[in-house]
Amino acid sequence: MKKIILSIDGMTCSACSNGLEKYLNKQDGIISAYVNLVLANASIEYDEKKLNQAKIEEFVKKAGFKSLGEFKEIKTNNKSKKEKITFIIFTFLAILLMYISMGHMINLPTIPFLDPHKYATNYMISLLVLTICFMIYGLDIIRNGYKNLIHKTPNMDTLVGIGVITSFLYSLYNMYLVFKGNTNLVMNLYFESSSTVIYFIKLGRYIDGLSKEKTKEAISKLVEITPNKAVIKIDGKLKEVTLDEIHKGDIVVCKAGEKIAVDGEIIKGKAHLDESFITGESKPQSKEVGDKVIAGSLNYDGYIEYKAERIGKESTISEIVKLVVEASNTKAPIAKVADKVSGYFVPVVIILAILTFIGYLITGQSFESAINTFVTVLVIACPCSLGLATPLAIIVSEGMCAGSGILIKKSEILENASKTNVVVFDKTGTLTYGKLKISEIKNYSDMTEDELLKIVGSIESKVSHPIAKAFLDYLEENKISKLEVDEFENVSGYGIIGKINKQRIIIGNAKILEKYNIENEYKKDEKNLSNKGNSIVYVVQDKEIIALIGVNDIVRSEAKEVIKDLRDIRVQTVMLTGDNKETAEKIANELGIEKVISNVLPKEKANTIKQLKKENKFVMMCGDGINDSPALVNADIGVSVKSGTDIAIDSSDVILTKNDLKSILKLINISKKTIRNIKQNLFWAFFYNCLMIPVAMGLLKPLGISINPMIASLAMVLSSLTVIANTLRLKRK
Repeated sequence: MKKIILSIDGMTCSACSNGLEKYLNKQDGIISAYVNLVLANASIEYDEKKLNQAKIEEFVKKAGFKSLGEFKEIKTNNKSKKEKITFIIFTFLAILLMYISMGHMINLPTIPFLDPHKYATNYMISLLVLTICFMIYGLDIIRNGYKNLIHKTPNMDTLVGIGVITSFLYSLYNMYLVFKGNTNLVMNLYFESSSTVIYFIKLGRYIDGLSKEKTKEAISKLVEITPNKAVIKIDGKLKEVTLDEIHKGDIVVCKAGEKIAVDGEIIKGKAHLDESFITGESKPQSKEVGDKVIAGSLNYDGYIEYKAERIGKESTISEIVKLVVEASNTKAPIAKVADKVSGYFVPVVIILAILTFIGYLITGQSFESAINTFVTVLVIACPCSLGLATPLAIIVSEGMCAGSGILIKKSEILENASKTNVVVFDKTGTLTYGKLKISEIKNYSDMTEDELLKIVGSIESKVSHPIAKAFLDYLEENKISKLEVDEFENVSGYGIIGKINKQRIIIGNAKILEKYNIENEYKKDEKNLSNKGNSIVYVVQDKEIIALIGVNDIVRSEAKEVIKDLRDIRVQTVMLTGDNKETAEKIANELGIEKVISNVLPKEKANTIKQLKKENKFVMMCGDGINDSPALVNADIGVSVKSGTDIAIDSSDVILTKNDLKSILKLINISKKTIRNIKQNLFWAFFYNCLMIPVAMGLLKPLGISINPMIASLAMVLSSLTVIANTLRLKRK
């Protein structure tokens, strides 16, 4: 089995994408096909023993569309100016056509040489020429409708195509009879019906196209994050190149004010980089030799050289875009239901139109009236709004999620997240930051905290240890420079010793006090800090304790608020951790988590998730994506809180690139609003068709209510615009 995403040209509406999708799924060798109208691509899984790319592209061609090769990037519509000019021209032609054909009916001044009573030939030929222009303008609609009918997948274009051609041919026939001498039929031409139907459908698609372009904004911004060019170092010389010219292992140079071009590792220099577009961290991060850099990061203040590691499709940004695109190319269950309904709806409408036509003739109505009603039923029932109801809402919501740093691998997650009633959290790296930080300082000296930590950090910089990293991070974040350290000594298992300004400083745990016979009068403070889950660091100067520092894996600042908000929307919270019971319960009580399951191995975490699901719970598991992978895979929705180059985590369904637990709430809220929006769209689409089809069939004529093809096409457009407008409300929410 192999997967490919092809760029597709020629799709203009949901009918096109649905028709192509149905056709592809019927082909032998294609396992599944999802066609994305907004991103103009098709995601296809196929049996590589039976098919290859060339054969699949041939299927696309037979369906009436064109493959532009493998999908590489999200493109905005560069034809918009041309389309706008074309639309303006045909707007003018539509007004002219309506004026010529109907102006005399409402007592508007008649163009002398086009008066239907005096110059019937001129009148008919002018309408014919204008209508032929519109038929050419709408040739894509007619062609797609015909091909979908041949492939037994009739759609909106099929309805419009049949109606437009029927009206056009009937008008041609009447025109022939006028030339034969039956001048009374000059007013029985319906050229304007064919033309206005095409015009209003094109109007709807033009507006629809503008709305679809807006939905690409969040994804397109991701693509634009990386610079177009970079500077690489070859044999000591600098050379400016495009991103495509950078290879793995190349040395790339980045100066202050420039952006990182590709993912890599710093081999020279130091700088502060803004990675907020990925991590959500507002403060620029200090980076030095050995640290990883992400393409698109902004270099604030330093000069660095880094080795290119992940380029092209492997880069963090490319993987983000790929995830969003692939998610857009899957369908939520509710979308599949709408597609299934549409599949039955079109044939039923065609049958109703034919029965209406026959019924009119049987009851003695004129042939013109029967044809007119036949065309009206076909046009009024076009399921364009039905086809737009779900995919447009999904795409808008996925764009919102991407812009908020929530990457969704499958569209069905947007539907299922709203069902969540249990959120299970891992502790380390999820509810906590996953790295040690200074949590509390007991300062017994005359120094300020910064002065104290400057001394401690300077000595700690001589060792590589998680506790030492906590002090070094503090110095970097607060831009505190280190002091010169003399006579450094590492006392294994106890702590470290060094001299600063000729003062001997001892730093370590309680055992180091016993080793050097230092009296400890702060045991009560030590116990208080220990009860809070801290690791204890004593600071001694000349045999006197000058400080007691608690170092801890600090709970995320937003965690307590997120737990409360989840509880407010009746979502149960569970902590699932391998840590000891005391530490886990302390943090759970602090955050307000209802249930704690501690001392569990990764396999046991997965079993816990399975047990919760057996209790009819819809479980969202939130973890770090590595140690928690068995649990993430077994959850209904696996959410990975991760950033940087670990962005593509196979075990999770959702990746929170901004490393912020509030994104979980945002995902659930977007999901609920999306499903509500889709249901509203489907209601209005079905309500419109149920209301208007009887009117089009003439069932309300006894009440004086009737419509013609022109009004039907306008009503159809308005129904689509209602769905589009309702969907775009999601962004405002």
